[in-house]
Amino acid sequence: MRAETSTPINEIMATRRSPRSFNEEVVISDTDLIAILEAARWAPSAFNGQPWRYFVGKRGDETFSQILSSLGEFNQKWAYKSSALILVASTTSKSDGTPHADFQYDCGLSVAQLVIEAHDRGLVAHQMTGYDKEKAIQALSIDESLTPVVVLAIGTQDVPEKLAGPMLDRELAKRERLPLETIVVRGLPA
Repeated sequence: MRAETSTPINEIMATRRSPRSFNEEVVISDTDLIAILEAARWAPSAFNGQPWRYFVGKRGDETFSQILSSLGEFNQKWAYKSSALILVASTTSKSDGTPHADFQYDCGLSVAQLVIEAHDRGLVAHQMTGYDKEKAIQALSIDESLTPVVVLAIGTQDVPEKLAGPMLDRELAKRERLPLETIVVRGLPA
């Protein structure tokens, strides 16, 4: 379903969604997985610090199970069908040892590029903050120099009707965003 944009935008962004209905029979290829991680790697970052670190699990492997175990109950109900789960963590200090107050911004840029590459390859990605960071740290033995930021489910979209209740409602809901007049505080061209 294409977003109703106020002006034409890139087709990938206009059609991108964050579905919960994944086809559990599809296995993500190593080629696609490496490419989406490569796209993430080439994201811009403050002072080229590249603070992001990725923990990647393919359905059926130990890392996938460890990430899945850290998800909230609602997210576990659908994310287990995804082809891959990726936990993004970040360094919180710059290379000179000073605090990197904007590490989450940099990670967001990296994740955005990953999502666009995934979508361009016919995959879908759903980002989640509904997970227990402490469980993730324990399950994945995440070093104390890293802070968990977000989890992504990656895979091939399945039909929405395989979901039920609130999940189905969310899957079928119209994509909506605040209007430009709300988010552009000053300087919106007429």
